[in-house]
Amino acid sequence: MKILSLHCDYIKFKPVKKALKKPEEAKKVAKQVKECLVIFTAVEKKDENNPGKIIKMFVENIEDIAKQVKTKKIVLYPYAHLSSELAAPEIAEKILKDSEKELKKIKGFEIVRAPFGWYKEFELKCKGHPLSELSREIVVEGGKEKRAEEKYNYKQLLNQISKVKLDTRKLKENDHRVLGEKLDLFSFSEIAPGMVFWHNNGLIIYNELVKFWREEHEKAGYKEILTPIILDKKLWQISGHWEKYKENIFLTKYEGRDFAVKPMNCPGGMLVYKKRPRSYKELPIKFSELGIVHRQELSGVLSGLFRVIEFLMDDAHIYCTEKQLEDEIRKVIDLADVFYSKTFKFPYHIELSTRPKKRIGTDKQWDKAEKALQNVLKKKKIKYKTNKGEGAFYGPKIDFHIKDSLGRTWQMATIQVDFAMPERFNINYIGKDNKKHQPVMIHRAIYGSLERFIGVLLEHTNGNLSTWLSPIQTRVLSFTDRNIKAAKKILQQLKDNGIRADEDFDSVRVNEKVRNAEIMKINYIIVIGDKEEKSKSVAVRQRGKKPKFGIKIEKFIKDIKKEIKEKK
Repeated sequence: MKILSLHCDYIKFKPVKKALKKPEEAKKVAKQVKECLVIFTAVEKKDENNPGKIIKMFVENIEDIAKQVKTKKIVLYPYAHLSSELAAPEIAEKILKDSEKELKKIKGFEIVRAPFGWYKEFELKCKGHPLSELSREIVVEGGKEKRAEEKYNYKQLLNQISKVKLDTRKLKENDHRVLGEKLDLFSFSEIAPGMVFWHNNGLIIYNELVKFWREEHEKAGYKEILTPIILDKKLWQISGHWEKYKENIFLTKYEGRDFAVKPMNCPGGMLVYKKRPRSYKELPIKFSELGIVHRQELSGVLSGLFRVIEFLMDDAHIYCTEKQLEDEIRKVIDLADVFYSKTFKFPYHIELSTRPKKRIGTDKQWDKAEKALQNVLKKKKIKYKTNKGEGAFYGPKIDFHIKDSLGRTWQMATIQVDFAMPERFNINYIGKDNKKHQPVMIHRAIYGSLERFIGVLLEHTNGNLSTWLSPIQTRVLSFTDRNIKAAKKILQQLKDNGIRADEDFDSVRVNEKVRNAEIMKINYIIVIGDKEEKSKSVAVRQRGKKPKFGIKIEKFIKDIKKEIKEKK
C-alpha cells in the first residue's frame, strides 16, 4: 500500500465519470471538507495476502500522522496513480471501507471517504509546514510489519529551518549576542533551541578556558573523568533528582527502558567511585568532570549564553572523611579565588544557603554540613550573607557572586556539602579499623556553566579579551603590495612560535586595514612597510594604544609569549 498524506486548509472533490463497470454508488455533486488530513491511497496486489494486517497498519499510520499535524478530520481518497501494481478493485474497495470503520472507532475522529471506482476532479489547498506533505509505503513481509522511511520535501524543510537573523534593535552594543555575531564567535538556530553553535573564534575562547581549568585542577590533585550523557531513569530516582527535577529532564526510550539525558553529572561520577573498593589511604578522592548536561527550559526564558538548554558544567566531586571536610572546602575556596580574583579580576562576595523544606538526609547530617561551611568561612575571615532555606535538596552550599564592569552580580562558583547522596548510593571506604565508613561528598563547580561564564566575560570586557584568550592575538598588515613577501615571513614566525595570527594583505589603504582589525578587537596589529623592511623591524599597535616603531620581531615574540603565559 502506498499513501500520500496532505494536511489541507480544504479539499473539494466531485465524481465525474465511472472508472469501473460497477463503481460505488455516488452522486455527481461536489463535496468540500475544511481543515483536514487527506490520505491519497493506492491498495496494491501484495496487500491482498494479508488485508487484516494491512488495515491495522494503515489505521496506525493515519493515527500517527494525524497526531503530528494535530487534526482529527480525515479524508480517505482512493488514488490509483500512486502505484502500477494495483490490487483487484473489489479487494481494494473492501480494504478502504473496513479501514473507514476502524478509523471511526477512534474517539474524536471524523471520517470522510471519497467514492471508489470513479474518475474525480478535485481541488485542494495544502498547508505550508514541514509535515504537510508525507508519503509512506506500508508493507507486510513474512508476517512482519514494515514501514518504509518517510519521504519529505527537503527544500520545504530547509526553508523551515533557515537561520533567522539576530534582532539587535533592543540589544546594547556590548550585549554578548551582538559581540558573538560581530566577532564571529557563535550563533543560535531554532533547529536546536537554547544550544550554542560555536564558530572557530568562539571555540578558541572555549578551549582556552577549558585548558586553563585543566591545568589548575591537575595542580590541585584532581583526576578527570567523563561519564555518559544518557543514563537509566533508575539512577535519577536513586539520587533524588527525579522527584525534584523530572519536569526539566529530557527523556528517551531504548528497548523498552526509560532513559534520561543527564541534567547533572554527580550520579554518574558516583558509579565511578563505586566501581572498586576504596581505602581511607586514597581519600580525599577528587574527580573532576567537564560534562555536557541538558535541562528543559521554556523557550521564553532562553537568553543567549546566559540561559541555555545544553551547557558544559565544570563539575568536580570530592570524597573525603569528616575530618578532612573543612580543609577540602578551604582548598576549593582558594581555587575559586585563583580564577575569579587573580586571573579574571572579578570582585566577588560569598553567600551561604541553608536547608530547604524539601530535602533528603537527616537533620544531624545537615547540622554537620552547615557547620563545616560556616567554620571555614569564619576561619578565613570571609564576610558572607545567609540565605535561609535556599540550599540544594541534598546539602547546604556557599556560592560565589561576582561583580562585572557594569555593576551586575552573577552567581558562578558553588561548593555544596552532601552527606545524603553517599548514603543513598551506599558508597563507602575501608577505614583504619578495617570497617566500612561512609565518605562525605563535596559537589563543586568553578565556572558553573562555561557558556554563561563566557557570556559574562564578553560583556564585562566588551569583547576586549586578554591576549591569552583572544581568538586572533596578532594581525599582520602589509603597507603596500611590495611588502607582502616580508609580511608573510613575519606571519610565519609568529605562527611557528604558537601565536594565533592572521593577515590582511588586501590592496587597500593601511588605515582601513587597521580599522578592520580594531573592529575585531585584535590585541596587536603589526604593520610592515618599506621602512620596516629596510630596518628589519616592525611597527606594533597594541589595542587601544598608539603605534610603536622600530620593534624587533624577536623581542615582540618574546614579550607576547610572556604575556600569554602569565595570563595578564
